Amino acid sequence: MSRRIVIAGGHGKIALLLERLLADRGDSVVGLVRNPAHVADLEAAGAEAAVVDLENSSVADVTEHLRGADTVVFAAGAGPGSGAARKETVDRDAAILLADAAVAAGVPRYVMISAMGADSRADESGADPVFAAYLRAKADADNAVRARGELATTIVRPGLLTDEAGTGLVTIAEATGRGSIPRQDVAAVLVEVLDTPDTAGRTFELIGGQTAIPAAVAAVVT
Repeated sequence: MSRRIVIAGGHGKIALLLERLLADRGDSVVGLVRNPAHVADLEAAGAEAAVVDLENSSVADVTEHLRGADTVVFAAGAGPGSGAARKETVDRDAAILLADAAVAAGVPRYVMISAMGADSRADESGADPVFAAYLRAKADADNAVRARGELATTIVRPGLLTDEAGTGLVTIAEATGRGSIPRQDVAAVLVEVLDTPDTAGRTFELIGGQTAIPAAVAAVVT
């Protein structure tokens, strides 16, 4: 059965991979992008593009793009080179805005791409101040989205992202320890999460490993 899935940050590397996987199997996919120049890339991946600046939009603005969706995925991020302020306005505030819009639009499901170590916040680790701000923003966003009781939320926290070819083999746990994972495998895990409603209410870390993705996700809910 085809579903309608809206992905915030639709031009990100993971988002483009996810859009293609979902579109290829017949789902209706909409990617929210800030830059109109990115529309063609989403269309090439099989997704519809909607130009929305989440840093400068209201809940009502975003709600209109979510009506009829079964799930929203937050894949946006301020990205490397951005300062601490944009970690707050994108990684935190935009994620919360998407949650509020999802509630207003009656979307039942929210999948968050978060960050490994978000709960540690790096406050006392001597981390780079901008990276510490990023972890704080991610932790605050995760907590705020979890607090929206109307949403069935899954929070996925990948390790170090690479552009290597996916292996289909991962480790998923509440705490995996440090490790890397290809973006292709993250996208494949997100598809499996979308197909496994019982992952709602779960937060887990994700790195490369030795377990096939379907089995690894199934183990999250057993």
